[in-house]
Amino acid sequence: MSKYVCDLCGWEYDEEAGDPENGIAPGTTFDALPDDFACPLCGAGKDQFSEA
Repeated sequence: MSKYVCDLCGWEYDEEAGDPENGIAPGTTFDALPDDFACPLCGAGKDQFSEA
């Protein structure tokens, strides 16, 4: 499982942990996130994330 970091604010999405606070189950891959996924801190889109 990988981690992805928001290029704008540094928030990290960990595929293993998911983001249960925002309705994303543990084990959800970054590619499986909806196309309209946005960083919960700054609102950046998926295209603004880089693999850590």
